[in-house]
Amino acid sequence: MTSKKTVISFACLTSLLILAACSSASPAVEEHGDSQRVETQSVRSAVDFDHELDQYIPKKDQYNFYFTYKTVHPWWDAVALGMEDAQRQFLDRGVRVTYEYMAPEGASAEDQIKRLGEAGEKDYDVIGVDVADEKIISPVLDEMVDSGKKVMTFSSSDAEEGCKRIAYVGNTHNYQDGADLTEALCKKLDHKGKVAILVGTEGAPCHEDRARGAADTIAKYSDMEIVATEYDMDSVDEAYELTLKILKDNPDLNGIVCCNMSNPVGAARAITEKGSSAVIVGMDHDEEALNYLKDGVIYCLGVQDCYSIGFDTIQVAVKIADGNLPGELFPEKTNEKTTVIYQEDAAQMLELLYGDIL
Repeated sequence: MTSKKTVISFACLTSLLILAACSSASPAVEEHGDSQRVETQSVRSAVDFDHELDQYIPKKDQYNFYFTYKTVHPWWDAVALGMEDAQRQFLDRGVRVTYEYMAPEGASAEDQIKRLGEAGEKDYDVIGVDVADEKIISPVLDEMVDSGKKVMTFSSSDAEEGCKRIAYVGNTHNYQDGADLTEALCKKLDHKGKVAILVGTEGAPCHEDRARGAADTIAKYSDMEIVATEYDMDSVDEAYELTLKILKDNPDLNGIVCCNMSNPVGAARAITEKGSSAVIVGMDHDEEALNYLKDGVIYCLGVQDCYSIGFDTIQVAVKIADGNLPGELFPEKTNEKTTVIYQEDAAQMLELLYGDIL
């Protein structure tokens, strides 16, 4: 299978909303740049399920969008939940929003170009793109805008600076996320030791930016060394194999920085199998990764608010479809938060996202 239209049940959405509503904890966070270190009792603030459409009145009663993202993966399923909620709320107001939500099984800029070409031949109100490779895809987006298409970017990867895309909704601080996670690792290791970086997909802006943030942070400490930087293509299996190889080449490895949602899982599997004491830091909310966090195999995870990304993407797309440009109604870049969570936060995050009983 080379493409997928994600369908997620409203029962699942409802259960997540109920879990969110059951929490009465108020936020109590310590700021670290654009990411946050949560206190255990406020972990529920990491993902905001409590969204309502703003007071903007759409100009039409029906919209049709096309969204393509890097690869079929649970991370984008979480984004789709927020999209579904916005879609439902628009329908409650008498506005019907439909959309295609498509991606390949493996990240590919060439595949994304093909999909964009096909979408450009149809009459979508807005085309949204989670950029697979900013250098390759940005010129394609420019051409689409020049031809009269309304194009936005969303999710975790924006286009290159200066791209003609209308707006972006998602993570605007991937570099800082990589730096924050790596700073936590460096502190845990007393600022000395050998570290590997698992990047993800080559050319993907979010993965590359986090890896740069990690590398720049490690470079600040003279007793720390990067012994390997590898691309796992956002694959758990590839991350596992690469980690085994890194451990074979560096049996005294002290830490691993993981720059996407898949590689903390692959790295943790390998670390556990080999009995290594290497410290893992990584991204996002994979259920297996959260269990590794709970067990202390992973030291910390940077959890992005995928739900808000999806909700805000639909809301901004409606405004773009109506001919609005960034300004008072929506910014050029809608920033969504990342929250760094630790072992003591894992059980609550598992309950929040997966319904696990504490």
